Amino acid sequence: MLATFAFARFATGLISGKLVDHFGERLVYSFGIGFVSLTSFAAGLAQNYEQLLIFRAVGGFGSSMFSVAAGSILLRAVDDDHRARAQSLYNGSFLIGMMAGPVVGGALSGFSLRAPLIIYGFLLIAASASGAVLLRNSTLAAKPTAQQERETITVKSALAIKPYRSALIISFCTSWVLFGMSRSILPLFMVEEIKVSPSFMGLGFTITTIINGLLLLKAGKLSDINGRRYSAVIGTSFITLFIVAIAFTTEPWMFIAASVIVGFGGAFISTTPSAIVGDVLEGKGGQVIGLFQMSGDAGAMVAPVILGAIADGYGYRPAFLVSAALMLFAVLVSTKLPETRASHLGQSSR
Repeated sequence: MLATFAFARFATGLISGKLVDHFGERLVYSFGIGFVSLTSFAAGLAQNYEQLLIFRAVGGFGSSMFSVAAGSILLRAVDDDHRARAQSLYNGSFLIGMMAGPVVGGALSGFSLRAPLIIYGFLLIAASASGAVLLRNSTLAAKPTAQQERETITVKSALAIKPYRSALIISFCTSWVLFGMSRSILPLFMVEEIKVSPSFMGLGFTITTIINGLLLLKAGKLSDINGRRYSAVIGTSFITLFIVAIAFTTEPWMFIAASVIVGFGGAFISTTPSAIVGDVLEGKGGQVIGLFQMSGDAGAMVAPVILGAIADGYGYRPAFLVSAALMLFAVLVSTKLPETRASHLGQSSR
């Protein structure tokens, strides 16, 4: 179910971007969330696994529409002197939801396993309605005029910009580690080889989330002040250090130390690639943002398959070292990243 939802998001990223470019962010944002709401209700009422799988997969399209539209609004609503801080607030709201969701959903599942999906559906209706109402007078999120549609930045022109290509690479590599490796082979490694309990492992993930949340705004401010390359190098370097620490972990306390490291690195890297994309956008570019989000989705999808195969054939540690090598490439890309805050430094982002 998780894989099909992620694949649906990935497969429809460019379609969602095209819809944003044609209909505007307000309509696509509200319709996308509303669509996920309907599929959530349907999943909650599913009578068998096949129905549940189909409803969740279809919901991935709505999630793609919402996330591309939200990203487009966010990245264009502020200038490049404040873009990373705005992204930090946005990511912080997701962190709160990620922490609160399992708590509420776990409590509701005691009454019925269908209850979390039904409640989720009602919450999404509220989110869809609020977007439609709050953005009703926004020219930024409105349907573009014919002239604006002609001026929309294309994927081809965006790919000609070096910082945009760098953002795609960094996003793919970090998602490989943070959403692919960390949610697939890392828990298995800790339970099977280090012999920790699931609750101990949960403690490590909680520490990572708390540190990430505490540092998000500070990291965003530093990115706006010191530049995207500064934050990208720090973030990718600490995530590489995290993977190396995990690869050589032999005691439970070493996992806790690694959790602190990745919490710090994640705070810096979570805002940087998207801020770069926002810096180089010149007007609407829904497909450009869609492709950027697809790069992250691709890393999260591909990593569990490849790393799982390596872990099965050669062991967990070689799989971690492969991830470290990939992340070292992201560090190299980050060191060569041109500054993109043109309004701040008076430099060209191309």
